[in-house]
Amino acid sequence: MEAASVPEATTPPKPAKNGGVSDRAKSERKLAYMLCAPAVIAMLIVTGYPIGYAFYLSLQKFDLRFPDDKEFVGLSNYGDVLSSSTWWGDVGTTLIITVASVAIELVLGMAIALVMHRAIFGRGAVRASVLIPYGIVTVVAAFAWRYAFDPTSGFVQSLPLISDTWAPFNQRDSSLLVIILTEVWKTTPFMALLLLAGLALVALLFRTLDAFRVFDTVFIQTAGANGTETVSILGYNVLINRVNLGLGSAISILIFIAVILIATFFVKVLGTSTAQQRGEA
Repeated sequence: MEAASVPEATTPPKPAKNGGVSDRAKSERKLAYMLCAPAVIAMLIVTGYPIGYAFYLSLQKFDLRFPDDKEFVGLSNYGDVLSSSTWWGDVGTTLIITVASVAIELVLGMAIALVMHRAIFGRGAVRASVLIPYGIVTVVAAFAWRYAFDPTSGFVQSLPLISDTWAPFNQRDSSLLVIILTEVWKTTPFMALLLLAGLALVALLFRTLDAFRVFDTVFIQTAGANGTETVSILGYNVLINRVNLGLGSAISILIFIAVILIATFFVKVLGTSTAQQRGEA
């Protein structure tokens, strides 16, 4: 009877000399770089180039109405934007929409998340039905709320305690109210889903960034009239309507910087404090 063969012992990888990286680790790192390279290159092409070109344009005096007057002006466009009362007024309007909508969505989203979590039966159907508003295209939702509050075609005026002559889109406060309600109605379901998954920080970050860049709802309902212009609407008006590529690109870069600062605050400040609280618990 033949003796059972004994498998040869595998030789463990040799540790790196002087505390360096082993050959196996170097090989795995190289493979990781090769696998990530296509995605990184695609991101650089899709996002890096437009941002870089926008920054280049922001350093130019470039108005398509006067193409022969193009010249390099450095940071002059940024100085013009930051010294403008229109810019800071639009920043204030954007912050009102952002803070109000995100705060309301956080409260309502938490309540909906608790309902979905405690649902005894039909949990999948409940979650699917709750997400219906989020699945509607933003432009369609904005038009629906606009027509609902329109004095001639809407049904809101027929509700009790609502005046027949009330025209919400003729005043700043009421226009902002409808804009905020539209944003809350559409994105609260997604906020609830993230909260249900325990991703509170991700939910706040996502919605804050999304609300700060709000465009479709404001453009459809008021087009920035009655003091409802946001920074995104301002950038659109300067870049598209006034065809001023220099100033418009400067506004776009400033919005991009603001988004980066908001994301950094959430990740570095709120994320660190949340991790510390979990560690203490």
